[in-house]
Amino acid sequence: MGTLKFIGPIFIFFFLFNGDLRSQKEVPWSSDFKLQWEDFKGEVPVRAMAAATTASGISYSFSSRSEFGEMVLDFEVQSFFYPTISWFRPELCNDVTLLHEQLHFDISEVFARKMDKEMSETKFTENIKQEVRDIYKRTLKELDDFQRNYDKETDFSRNLEKQKLWQKQIVSLLK
Repeated sequence: MGTLKFIGPIFIFFFLFNGDLRSQKEVPWSSDFKLQWEDFKGEVPVRAMAAATTASGISYSFSSRSEFGEMVLDFEVQSFFYPTISWFRPELCNDVTLLHEQLHFDISEVFARKMDKEMSETKFTENIKQEVRDIYKRTLKELDDFQRNYDKETDFSRNLEKQKLWQKQIVSLLK
């Protein structure tokens, strides 16, 4: 079978970045990198109600081949932060807001790992392209639901007790 490749990001509104990476169009997640306000390079929308928006998401690429009657998949799944479409309003933001945004980016990484695991455990058929797309769509839906729940429960970082609980949960998921 020929090589199939696809790369597709999803944008979730929250943030991340470091060093030479800070000026790139997209920055891959790294445990060594923590977002700073200068990483948010996007323009604040005129009617923006939020204090900040982090654009982060998941991308994947893959190639496949048939070996001894089985489909073999070589793939990569990554999470990214997109500085040029992430923004903040300095008058409304503080260190708690920044931590909240960092966790949004970290949540993207949690779901990139989840997708990676599912792809590595799946026995694909000749319909591999659609099967990979289905895994990606399902992962993005779960990611979006998780992100929305995080914002709702923490009241966008204003509920400090819930924010601390979510931080512990996300840190443990990344271990």
